Amino acid sequence: MIGKECLMGEERANLDAILKRIDELLEILRLLSEDLRDVAQTLRSVKPPPAQPTVTVVTPERLRTIDDVQRVFPPELAGMLYFEETAEHIIVRPRQYLGSENFAKIASIVREQLNGEYISAGRESHFRVPRKV
Repeated sequence: MIGKECLMGEERANLDAILKRIDELLEILRLLSEDLRDVAQTLRSVKPPPAQPTVTVVTPERLRTIDDVQRVFPPELAGMLYFEETAEHIIVRPRQYLGSENFAKIASIVREQLNGEYISAGRESHFRVPRKV
């Protein structure tokens, strides 16, 4: 029986060594798990927010009216002008001689605020403002 007891003692020692090694590995895995949790938490705190999907909003085109254009001009200048609406533009014509100062003010408003232009055509000269906003 000595051989059998010896064999069982040896197996017991091997089993104890294996169990000890498993305990060591479990401790290492626990430490790794804690470290990975810390790393993940740190990464989440510095990660930029997810990109929002790009949504293309189609808005119906708005067309300017004569009233929209008239409101941009001060009353004293608007009174000197005649406004006409076409399919593509609002045409702005002088009712009277404007003089260089008033002409410059009107031209500035048409270009800078209404994205329009001056059309030089002799007696048919006028300012043209696009209706599409």
